[in-house]
Amino acid sequence: MENYKPIPIGVEDFKRLIDDGYYFVDKTLMIKEVLDKKGAVNLFTRPRRFGKTLNISMLQRFFEKTDEDNAYLFNGLNISQAGEKYMQHQGQYPVISLSLKSMKQPDYSKLFGTFKDIMKREFWRHRNILSSDDIIPEDREIFTKITHGTAEDDTYITAIRTLSDCLYTAYQKKVIILIDEYDVPLESSHFRGFYDEMVDLIRSVFESALKTNPYLEFGVLTGCLRVSKESIFTGLNNLNVYTVINNDFSHCFGFTQQEVEKIADDFGIQAKLPEMKEWYDGYRFGKTEIYNPWSILKYVQSAVSDEECPSQSYWSNTSSNDIIHELVINGNEETHSQIEALMNGESLSKPIYEDITYRNININTDYIWSFLLFTGYLKPIRLFKKNILTYAELVIPNMEVQTVYQTTIMQWFDEKIRTNGTDDLFKAVISGDAKGFEKEVNNWLVSSISYQDNYESFYHGFLAGLLLGKRGYRVESNRENGKGRTDITIYEFQRRTVAIVIEVKIAKDFGDLDAACDRAMKQIAEKKYVANLKQQYYKKVLKYGVAFCSEKVCRVKLEVEE
Repeated sequence: MENYKPIPIGVEDFKRLIDDGYYFVDKTLMIKEVLDKKGAVNLFTRPRRFGKTLNISMLQRFFEKTDEDNAYLFNGLNISQAGEKYMQHQGQYPVISLSLKSMKQPDYSKLFGTFKDIMKREFWRHRNILSSDDIIPEDREIFTKITHGTAEDDTYITAIRTLSDCLYTAYQKKVIILIDEYDVPLESSHFRGFYDEMVDLIRSVFESALKTNPYLEFGVLTGCLRVSKESIFTGLNNLNVYTVINNDFSHCFGFTQQEVEKIADDFGIQAKLPEMKEWYDGYRFGKTEIYNPWSILKYVQSAVSDEECPSQSYWSNTSSNDIIHELVINGNEETHSQIEALMNGESLSKPIYEDITYRNININTDYIWSFLLFTGYLKPIRLFKKNILTYAELVIPNMEVQTVYQTTIMQWFDEKIRTNGTDDLFKAVISGDAKGFEKEVNNWLVSSISYQDNYESFYHGFLAGLLLGKRGYRVESNRENGKGRTDITIYEFQRRTVAIVIEVKIAKDFGDLDAACDRAMKQIAEKKYVANLKQQYYKKVLKYGVAFCSEKVCRVKLEVEE
């Protein structure tokens, strides 16, 4: 990659990105849009790894008044060409910038301790203002105690407001407040059982900082969810919310089609564009088509080094997939059938709830689909009104996210097999009990999540997974045998009293199940799958024709050759 600018993987400080010459997709017109909108408090909700932290850093470096002149960072960028009306704001404001992304501790005490450390570092960053004689003694004392970590716990509830007062006094300019990943502690506390305590803390902090603060110029918050006003933003009437279904700021997070095409051109990988689109495109923010920026950068880094590099899931390794796991584990039959529909390329039409809380994200209610939309696991292909609600037609965005669902389902299926066992199924198979075989497989089908229903390979893998791991028997898939490859062969490798050949077919519908079994038996005969087993001195061979149809029904037929 010596001829290209370095890819900024994990670089979230705007100043470092520019100073060290990293490749930059210019999002600085977000600054113009923020100034044009004149919103008092702006909340941007986007999935993880879609550029929220870098944009917060960009806003800080643009607006913050510092001893060092940062205007050069924006030379030649889009905002510098937008006119003096916007550039006159550069370096003119005191800025409070906080990130809550590290607030993921297992209990409230540790999490509150992390919040105190965050405030301590931000106060310390502004310690030079203590030289101002205008700061009142009470605020000076609180400031000093927070920087030394000796303040009382209650002090931290209004700490942002206190810092705002001090900054305004020192600079005689209203303060910009930036809070990145504001909902991380809410998500963490929800999954760990102290959500109500955390809601009380965040609500109190935000009220003093954003609602009753006369020294606030404007605020910007980022997160994955717009958590209900009633729980967090109580009475915050000056809040402007921009979610993935709003058109404003739709180009500011993630990469647009035009930006990805330029990236491919700059790094000489234009031939990879169709693959990049299939795997990492598919998001829609407002009316704008969006690619996953993290995955694009990771893929470009690999593709420049290795032209043959395969597409893979990068984003799933950075985000918590707890919610998908819970959806699969604790979903009821209706929820599972809806997951199956999505996995098979179908869409779901669901009401969209923007004011949601982690408390009401029940796996088996419509709230879960809004959560999956806002966190990047689904995308809207159409919005429409029904009565007073906004509905979205939802699909899985791309191959990368599809693999998250597939992997989670496979892990759950393996866990389910280990927990429940398949002894009764295996006993039926090796004893020649076709009806028992059929009954057990149908029970597993009903309680499992299937996808790609019309593919033999899926059901082949499904059945092989159920039959693996029995002591004294070897199970092989797609093993060369006779004039072809048997789907599944089971060998009793010590006594060699019995071997089993299983051929899997897909039926067009329920009425075709018997005929599909017959097709399987015919293939076993024509391909002479049994001959090789007889040569290995197996006394008896059980031949099974197994047919599946999309109604989650299995049919089994048996022939015995001795």
